[in-house]
Amino acid sequence: MALHYIFVFFFGVAFIVAILRTLAYYFRDSVFDLTSWGWVLEKSNAHVFSDIIQSTFTMSTTSVTICIGLIGAMTLWLGIMRIGEDGGAIRILSKIVGPFFSKLFPELPKNHPASGSMLMNFSANMLGLDNAATPLGLKAMKQLQEVNPNKEEASNAQIMFLVLNTSGLTIVPVSVMAVRTAHGAANPADVFLPILLATYFSTLAGLIAVSIYQKINLFDKTILSYLIGSSAVIGGILYFAIGLSPTQMELYSSFGGGFILFSIITSFIYLGVKNKINIYDSFIDGAKDGFNVAIKIIPYLVGMLVGIGVFRASGAMDLLEHGLIVLGVSEDIVRSLPTAMMKPLSGSGARGMMIEAIEYQKTLFPDNPSLGADTFVSRLVCTFQGSTETTFYTLAVYFGSVGVKKTRYAVTCGLIADAAGIIAAIFIAYLFFG
Repeated sequence: MALHYIFVFFFGVAFIVAILRTLAYYFRDSVFDLTSWGWVLEKSNAHVFSDIIQSTFTMSTTSVTICIGLIGAMTLWLGIMRIGEDGGAIRILSKIVGPFFSKLFPELPKNHPASGSMLMNFSANMLGLDNAATPLGLKAMKQLQEVNPNKEEASNAQIMFLVLNTSGLTIVPVSVMAVRTAHGAANPADVFLPILLATYFSTLAGLIAVSIYQKINLFDKTILSYLIGSSAVIGGILYFAIGLSPTQMELYSSFGGGFILFSIITSFIYLGVKNKINIYDSFIDGAKDGFNVAIKIIPYLVGMLVGIGVFRASGAMDLLEHGLIVLGVSEDIVRSLPTAMMKPLSGSGARGMMIEAIEYQKTLFPDNPSLGADTFVSRLVCTFQGSTETTFYTLAVYFGSVGVKKTRYAVTCGLIADAAGIIAAIFIAYLFFG
């Protein structure tokens, strides 16, 4: 439903702004005093509606071209992920984080089956296995609902589970790297570490927010040991990164991201060999899913990119950005904020915003458009895309699947996590790419 309102908003506002710009053009020399029209008068244009129509054809063609470019990357990575899934990578992650998560759900009986489903869901999310994560998550919600005393109201365990889910902790941001690959980025994996850091802060903020509401003791030795350990690793990375020059930062980010990703690939293959699965068949099964995913997103991407294209061609996007710049917000951040603001509402909408921002950056380099994929704005929108999850969509699907109507403080905590991820993404992007 959120996309319905967003889609209508794009076209409605675009029409109003286009009318004003057209009127400003034809009446600028009339007896009417248009000095109060400010930006609209400055950007008056007699051909704005022609520009809007042209943008619909351009963006629809661009959408299909992008999806074709995504097919290869999505096919490859979902094939690799299937090897890890079949080889037992999710089970290994579940064992590692099991003691920690058991402390976060004190209402659950010991060895309740929901614990295993939740851990599998978190592990799948960390590995970017969206196709595996969603069914596991829905299964976990159903199991949590079985021990929920009030079937129409979200339980503490359900809220903790969903906020951690929507905070978006991801180790392998497959879709973001696929988009950077499709747009010709010199090193698609250079956003790997920034996304990992930003999504960590998002998850940590969500955990703390829910724990305060539920009065969970974060100083419990098990919880504290996991938090201190993970924070020490993240802090160490940041401390090391702060002392580097921009050139060194890019070099280490490139090496670190590439090394970790290729280590994950080889580890998955090793686990597959160890567990005697057919590596190639497993890869092909996952690769087929990747191909199907890339094809299925075409209509969604066309709809969102055309809507955004109309919004920008009308001048409405420029008007919004102009207003924020007047208020003193950095121009680079202003160009990137639509992605951050869209992400809690819609993953496909945010993906559209991210791609549109990269496409716009490419127009700044007509002689070599691929350079646009490596600008600060392009990297920042990719970091935004990977640092948070689709809070409203996820809450609607998961709570709706079990009939929960009263979500209590789930939305509040989810948005706190989103805000933390956005703020962290800005600082970390400046640290790595500024």
